[in-house]
Amino acid sequence: MTEPTANESDSLRLFFALWPDDATRTALNRTGKWLHQHWGGRRMRADSLHLTLAFLGSTPVEQLELLLGCADRVQPKIFELILEQPGYWRHNRIGWLGATRTSPQYVELANALNATLTSAGFAVDARPHVPHVTLLRNTAGGELPHCAPVRWPINEFVLAASRTGADGSHYDVIKRWALA
Repeated sequence: MTEPTANESDSLRLFFALWPDDATRTALNRTGKWLHQHWGGRRMRADSLHLTLAFLGSTPVEQLELLLGCADRVQPKIFELILEQPGYWRHNRIGWLGATRTSPQYVELANALNATLTSAGFAVDARPHVPHVTLLRNTAGGELPHCAPVRWPINEFVLAASRTGADGSHYDVIKRWALA
């Protein structure tokens, strides 16, 4: 487990996510480069690519153990996620790659994690979840180009902390949970 560094207010900006293995990260980065050629904008660094399951935001450090306990209670199974659909959100100028069909195991993982967080008193986003990986920021978007599918074997999820530096956001994985 990585020891997170708290800011002055003793809180951390936290989220649960799927974290790609090296092969998946390379494929996602290649797709980001492809989309960048079509849409422009700022590409996400390869080391920052992930798929958010639950965003917690600024969380007091003293709640970290409770969060870890919530994730310990989730018992997801290994599955594969196929990301093949590029998309663009005009309101925040985000270019992404998502899944047109979401596996039942993914839905089960996201629902179980959010349910255990809610039961422990954490606020989670109630909006419908769109499984996607952000590949571009500040992009103009445009026609949706065809992208080669990225096959992502999911065998773990993580709790990560976000910190902002001069060169953008950086993420530290606090703990990993293996899928059965």
